[in-house]
Amino acid sequence: MCGGEGTRLRPLTFDRPKPCIPIVNTPSLHHLIAHLSHQGFNEVVITLGYRGEKIMDSLGDGSLFGVQITYYQEKTKLGTAGSVKNAEESLRDGPFLVVGGDHVTDIDLFGFSREHLREGGIVTVGFVSIDDPTEYGIAEIDSEFVIKRFKEKPAPGEIFSNLASTGMYVCNPEIFDYIPSGKKFDFARDLFPLLMREGYRLQAWLARGHWTDVGSPRALREAEHWKLQGMPYTQISGEVSLQGARIMGPLNIGGGVFVGRKSRIIGPVFIGEGTVIGEEVLIGPYTSIGAHCQVKDGSRVFSSSLYNGVTIGNGTTISGSIIDDDTVIGDGCSIEHDTVIGPRCDLASRVVVHSGTRIWPEVKVGEGEVVREHLLNRAYDLRTGGS
Repeated sequence: MCGGEGTRLRPLTFDRPKPCIPIVNTPSLHHLIAHLSHQGFNEVVITLGYRGEKIMDSLGDGSLFGVQITYYQEKTKLGTAGSVKNAEESLRDGPFLVVGGDHVTDIDLFGFSREHLREGGIVTVGFVSIDDPTEYGIAEIDSEFVIKRFKEKPAPGEIFSNLASTGMYVCNPEIFDYIPSGKKFDFARDLFPLLMREGYRLQAWLARGHWTDVGSPRALREAEHWKLQGMPYTQISGEVSLQGARIMGPLNIGGGVFVGRKSRIIGPVFIGEGTVIGEEVLIGPYTSIGAHCQVKDGSRVFSSSLYNGVTIGNGTTISGSIIDDDTVIGDGCSIEHDTVIGPRCDLASRVVVHSGTRIWPEVKVGEGEVVREHLLNRAYDLRTGGS
């Protein structure tokens, strides 16, 4: 399911749909499709909505991933179950796995599907234990893993479980008999309560492993942390120039990268092709730097994501932040943790951006300014709530 607008991740989703946000400089949906292929799922159906053409351009027919992809475009918003109903003709032959296109996971999805076939319920829902379930649907289950009740986004006093729905389901095609055509209809809010009222047994499956739906910039950074943590060794693609620099792996470095004198890179770190690292630069662990970036002399980059074509000025510090394509950060700036800066922004010298701040695309920030709250650009939608 790839229909959402990704409003909670703005400004990163103005130029791209949510499943195409980079994680270690690769669209997150690529990681998911590769995982599905590795698990043995070779027929993939993708429901499209917002900027669906970019997803099609990114994945093609799926042959590069060893899968066959069929696309279904939503003309209007149909909700989670409604979007799957829209693809019914490709899903009628037997049980099928439903996964959000924004999910990043290493969970055993083949085992999930096998458990569904063994238990024989109409739907099996994947759950994970989570510290704060208030942004998810939670469930009460019995010792046979039968779901007794659901609660969507519980308020304090309503949290009877910390089992949060992953939004991953294995379904029998009989569910289509209960989903109206052409109308907005959701799995958790509409379909599951209806099936339970009709007397169907809904099963729970308790997942183990990493999972996130990349619903916030912090979750996005966490997902990238997982991917970088799994980097097994240093890989260098093409010619790299290290001018008296020191590196400690694991690293993944593209071709044409230059690292200047006395610079230090401590992995796990990804650096894309054609990127230039100046002198006396420190790049800390869990950092991803895209292609054709420039990090100038004396700068510090810690646990951050720089997308393609980003420029970081002399003596600037970037901490735990995300900076989108073609943005320029001036000299002597401080970008504090949990900051998100959109594409094509221009921050002059000595700018300070406070933590938790978002800057919309193409915003200019003057020399020495202190940014304490979101900076919006009214040429773009201003909403940040929703999907």
